Amino acid sequence: MPTPIEWTDETWNPVTGCVKVSPGCKHCYAETFAERFRGVVMPGGKLHVFNGGFDPQLRPERLRQPYGWRSPKMVFVNSMSDLFGEFVPDAYLAKVFDVMRHTPHHVYQVLTKRADRLAAWTRGKAWLAEAPHIWLGVSVEDRKYGLPRIELVRQACAATRFLSVEPLLEGLGPIDLTEIDWVIVGGESGPRARPMRPEWVREVREQCVANSVPFFFKQWGGVNKKRAGRILDGRTWDEFPARGTHGGLHRQGRQLHAREGKRATAPVRRCVGT
Repeated sequence: MPTPIEWTDETWNPVTGCVKVSPGCKHCYAETFAERFRGVVMPGGKLHVFNGGFDPQLRPERLRQPYGWRSPKMVFVNSMSDLFGEFVPDAYLAKVFDVMRHTPHHVYQVLTKRADRLAAWTRGKAWLAEAPHIWLGVSVEDRKYGLPRIELVRQACAATRFLSVEPLLEGLGPIDLTEIDWVIVGGESGPRARPMRPEWVREVREQCVANSVPFFFKQWGGVNKKRAGRILDGRTWDEFPARGTHGGLHRQGRQLHAREGKRATAPVRRCVGT
């Protein structure tokens, strides 16, 4: 379905619900949304889609949704879950990736905190290295839990890899951006939002600029994220990896930029185990 998330067009949720694994999950927006409907029965007796709250649930009836989208889109996969959660069987995971493989006119953004399973499951799937429309990313919220995920996403078989540094909970220090194609940074939002300092954001941005890695600043966050906005040092930062012929993200006439550099011209990557 269409989404206000700044760095994508559409969300596709063949799985919903999740289990918390690290500090970035503490104030999960998806959990807050889903739990509002736990136990809700709609008029006529039909159960609300989130009648089970945020309990993990496979949604096989949604698997074919991307085939129905005629125009190219950027698609955030599982905005309401984690596709690599232990509650998603390997066979079902394969079905989700099969849909992505056969709809290359869309760009798919797959984000996980289960970086170990991402690396293990993609190993040996050499076709992913030749699928530039499937972007595989990990969440990096802090040094203890987030930074180790970067090495694991590097081990994943992928043509495009990215980091979602959101919510940024502390200064990360030096980051190894080798074979990373995109970095998103954002602060936590909502009534219990933990603060994000400007110097933490600038530290990440400066490393991206130095390494020719596209940088996208999503939001300052806070209790009123709209008021806080997304201006960093006098401008917005809407950089994306070069997408070639793949479309998507033309909403609101916003001008988006692909940073052309060594990341855009890197050779096809070999995959561990292939």
